[in-house]
Amino acid sequence: MSVFYKICILLLIVGGLNWGLVGLFRFDLVTWLFGGSASVLSRIVYSLVGLSALGAIPSLFMSSDNER
Repeated sequence: MSVFYKICILLLIVGGLNWGLVGLFRFDLVTWLFGGSASVLSRIVYSLVGLSALGAIPSLFMSSDNER
């Protein structure tokens, strides 16, 4: 697995955990850490998570060497 896909997966995990917190506790960790949903840093994190989701799409169609 390339470094690019590892970064994508890491960002998707961050996004998934954040959405889990929003769904369960109405707590948005990203906005809490970076000063609100309109802050530049929050928007960058949200954008990177979204781009990583797009970047991970091709991995759904790749065959694995361990797959039988």
